[in-house]
Amino acid sequence: MGVAIYVHRYWLYRGFPPPVTPKGVARGTLRDVGFFSPALHQHRHYLVYLPPGYAAQAAAGRRFPVMYLLHAPPGRPDGFVQAGALAVDSDVLVHRHAIRPMIFVIPYGHSGNFGNDTEWANDAAGPYESFVLDVVRNVDRRFATLRGRRYRGIAGLSEGGYGALNIGLRHLRSFSVLESWSGYYAQTRTGPFAHATQAQLNAASPNWYLPRLIPQIHRLGLRVYLYQGVKDEIEPWRIRRFAHQLFEAGVYVRWGYFPGGHDWGLWRRQTPHMLRVASKWFSTPPLRDRLAHAPKGIGRPQHPRAGHPNPRSPRHRRRHRHAGVRA
Repeated sequence: MGVAIYVHRYWLYRGFPPPVTPKGVARGTLRDVGFFSPALHQHRHYLVYLPPGYAAQAAAGRRFPVMYLLHAPPGRPDGFVQAGALAVDSDVLVHRHAIRPMIFVIPYGHSGNFGNDTEWANDAAGPYESFVLDVVRNVDRRFATLRGRRYRGIAGLSEGGYGALNIGLRHLRSFSVLESWSGYYAQTRTGPFAHATQAQLNAASPNWYLPRLIPQIHRLGLRVYLYQGVKDEIEPWRIRRFAHQLFEAGVYVRWGYFPGGHDWGLWRRQTPHMLRVASKWFSTPPLRDRLAHAPKGIGRPQHPRAGHPNPRSPRHRRRHRHAGVRA
């Protein structure tokens, strides 16, 4: 939807204390990795977080699941670390055995055009969907990864949330876990899609092309988590409707509203929960949960009917109004 609508409001986290791993908790490692992207024909970078003890465990033959994270303009990869406290949260949760050790990879998606709005798609800004797949291949060559789709997920915030859904759905053989943090589900004529045809918009809109993926989703299995703040500009009916679309397509889907707007205050608070969700889903095959549950609203919905397939039932309205926050 573009920079003009989805603004990060960085001023909302300027007062956050710098994230610091507590004493007695082993720290993971952050690396800036350069490589040549065949898609972009350029030398590009990504930020990688390696869990505590990675080097010794990798030398002993252990391999790790990988979660790819997509930022939004004018963001940078280190926003997830500095504003989102991703590395510290992972250190602490691994120390508590609340999540399994995972690798996190954050591509640097700047383009120099359209205010660095790429939509993480193959569009007028460049082939940024293909660039993400270049990053995946490079990470698998360099690091001790579990390479099956079961152990690979993709997430993002705002435009990155849209990108995670669009890339993940278009490459179901590469990803089994998708998370959209305040993302959207349809493309419009803004930014690099300003002059797109209707066919191009449809091809880049998950809510439009999802029905065509049903046979593949049923065969492979897929898990998706969607959430947004209760004060977000995105209309609440959009997340409800897309969650039900995913469910009807055979996806195991969870979705929720949480206190906050479209900003790092919300995303930083929810990062530990999103890490737990990914860790839990990596632990079992994706087909196990296929069609096991209807889409369920989590947190504080703006509408008492949010998240339940039969919203007219008073019993279900009460249950979901007071639903706890869990995976």
